[in-house]
Amino acid sequence: MPTSHAPAEQSVLPISRPSFRAGSRPTLTDRFLAFDAEHPYVYRALERLTADRLATGATRVGLKALFEDLRWQLPVGVRGLNNNFTALYARKLIEDHPYWASAFELRRRRTL
Repeated sequence: MPTSHAPAEQSVLPISRPSFRAGSRPTLTDRFLAFDAEHPYVYRALERLTADRLATGATRVGLKALFEDLRWQLPVGVRGLNNNFTALYARKLIEDHPYWASAFELRRRRTL
């Protein structure tokens, strides 16, 4: 009878599982997560812009308006601020700063 030579404790590595089927395009969430991981300064800038707007007494903040402000602040040639990401950034801001929830209007997501 063969015996196993595997160590008693094996570390299990997480398997990266894309949320899209083989051969299909990445989902909006996949593209957002990749962009956010590659460009963390965008989220930090949106946090700063949101905090600045709320500090001036604003009670509502529009992420699309913040995106336009950010486009003017970024160096020429920096690309990738996809308007499709605004809702996902709003959700991330609310997740990290729940007390900002009333400042953003969110709609139910139809897709992931």
